[in-house]
Amino acid sequence: MNDFSPKTQLGRLRIVSYAEGASFLILLCIAMPLKYLAGMPGMVRVVGMAHGLLFVLYIMQVILAKIEYDWSMKTMILGIIASVLPFGPFWADAKLFQNTNASENEK
Repeated sequence: MNDFSPKTQLGRLRIVSYAEGASFLILLCIAMPLKYLAGMPGMVRVVGMAHGLLFVLYIMQVILAKIEYDWSMKTMILGIIASVLPFGPFWADAKLFQNTNASENEK
């Protein structure tokens, strides 16, 4: 499934999921080393703020997808847990979100 359309809940979730996952990796792999190894804390502020916003949007999108697609509580909780793990949102997209058939569940 290649639904990255912002017209569907699954598409919005997938867009936010990829952005949130990427921002987390940038924060961990680029911004934090710059802060602690090079004494340059500015990037942590910028990337950290963006990641925080994307994290909140991701959680909201997972909850909205649970409601729209009648996901189990387990699927929703795994989706939320994935947001705090490096590469977690990418795993969630491949293993959890791909099982949703958006065309059957659209309202």
